[in-house]
Amino acid sequence: MATAIVNSARQVGRLTSAAKRLYSDFPKITTHYTVHPRDKDSRWTEINMERMAEETDILIIGGGPAGMAAAIRARQIAEEKGAEVRVTLLEKAAEAGGHILSGACVDPIALNELIPDWKEKGAPFDTPVSSDKFGLLTKSGRIPIPVFPGLPNYNHGNYVVRLGHLVRWLSEQAEAAGAEVWPGCAGADLIYRDDGSLKGVATGDVGIAKDGSPKDMFERGMEFHSKITIFTEGCHGHLTKMVSKKYNLRENSEPQSYGIGLKELWEVKPENHHPGLVEHTIGWPLDKNTYGGSFIYHLQAGEGEAPLVAVGFVVGLDYQNPYLSPFREFQRFKLHPYVKPMFEGGTRIAYGARALVEGGWQCLPKTVFPGGCLAGDTAGFLNVPRIKGTHNAMKSGMLAAESAMELILSGEATHENGVTPTLYEDRLRESYVYKELKQVRNCRPSFHTSMGLYGGLAYSAFSTLVRGKEPWTLSHGGADHAKLKPAKECKPIEYPKPDGVITFDLLSSVALTGTNHEADQPPHLTLQDDTVPVKNNLSVFDGPEARFCPAGVYEYVPLETGEGQRLQINAQNCIHCKTCDIKDPSQNINWVVPEGGGGPAYNGM
Repeated sequence: MATAIVNSARQVGRLTSAAKRLYSDFPKITTHYTVHPRDKDSRWTEINMERMAEETDILIIGGGPAGMAAAIRARQIAEEKGAEVRVTLLEKAAEAGGHILSGACVDPIALNELIPDWKEKGAPFDTPVSSDKFGLLTKSGRIPIPVFPGLPNYNHGNYVVRLGHLVRWLSEQAEAAGAEVWPGCAGADLIYRDDGSLKGVATGDVGIAKDGSPKDMFERGMEFHSKITIFTEGCHGHLTKMVSKKYNLRENSEPQSYGIGLKELWEVKPENHHPGLVEHTIGWPLDKNTYGGSFIYHLQAGEGEAPLVAVGFVVGLDYQNPYLSPFREFQRFKLHPYVKPMFEGGTRIAYGARALVEGGWQCLPKTVFPGGCLAGDTAGFLNVPRIKGTHNAMKSGMLAAESAMELILSGEATHENGVTPTLYEDRLRESYVYKELKQVRNCRPSFHTSMGLYGGLAYSAFSTLVRGKEPWTLSHGGADHAKLKPAKECKPIEYPKPDGVITFDLLSSVALTGTNHEADQPPHLTLQDDTVPVKNNLSVFDGPEARFCPAGVYEYVPLETGEGQRLQINAQNCIHCKTCDIKDPSQNINWVVPEGGGGPAYNGM
């Protein structure tokens, strides 16, 4: 009997030691309340969790082109009808346009409709497209591809803009129309009525320490109750993920497909500057089975301003090789003998990145639900072959506002009664937004064959010729994160070292974004399971998050014991691109909003 007790005690001791080693191998990373609920945390027992509440008629979440257009259109209708309608827009950036990043070459069709006298009102559309170029890059050369009228990427009549400046101007127009714009207010949680319809949104709490405990300065977020809530959060929005799951909005659509776009602004030598030139390339440095390409846009310089060029690179997030780094592909692209001379003698003044929706028609979710709707990039209205989405985002925001106002003015939508704005979805289907997405629906997925880039180009030419009237719809073949292959099946990619003149390292690039977060707050890059990065992502895929993140947020560092590695999350670097949430092969990362006002501080990106 005594021997059995001793043996049992030894077994318990071994298990305890093993548990301690396991915990040390996988230290706690995530402290956010979405993973560790506060009702199970004794540190929160005595904290008052009541929120103040505001009532508004229309609540808009996200201050990009879609959100601003919705706010302006709602207030226009209120003025036309002589109605008292409160329109409130919440934006997580510290100021309007601060988180906006795009190429951008914009079709003015939606702005012409929304604000016909935009020229007189000073809209920052200063650079009309003067010429178009499109080419296929080889390792050392460029094969020109003609751009004819009628092709999706024909840009005459469009404008090269700094989209953040356009959004800032739209914010001024929205406020002048009577809308309330609340910058620095991040929508963090959804609020429901007893009948299950959406009642509104709560902004994030402030004053939470990095370990998840309340600080002395803790303040609860504010609730905004609305008759209709319009979500315009942009690509892969935090609340959009929640509302899509709640109302099963993706039940009848394919998983969304995404890309990551990286961008720099350069002051270039006058002889290398051609205002209004819009240029795109495909091919090198990517292989034929990796979707992507570049843009080079020459902006009109104002009086006393240096000549400015926006250069960027997009990589489809359905890429397969875990060793691929979108950031380093972008830097390598600038070394091409056709590209490098444009930037020699110039100065890089800005950098940024963001994910973008590429799925198109096949991936459109149901856009309406009890109490609200989705508009803009959060719904997926980017037209990939046209390399444009601002016009569709604005138009969808306008249609959402019109449908919401009709329900409010008729008395059908009230604070007590959560109605579904089905009119919005009907009007979307009748608009040019749906029509142009349907017409080009097969172009992007046609690149998924064994012929890759070349098969995609050939099929896209055919589909354009028949104006998308082929009686079939191609599939994207599954979610982007599932496309990543194990590291053992792929070759590491050797990238050139940054020269500090044309190409740069990651951290000096992030410094140009103006990114800032409150340091003492729980990391907003949350892990559902803190052990998964090492057990799966590192062991199977060799830690791809350290490469697909364009801001150096994720890195694997040696354990303090000297044996093995652990994941370190540098949340303060995050530029809110959402790539990690999308491409994580384990789908273990959930990007949630940090304290309002945190993130990049882009100036006209």
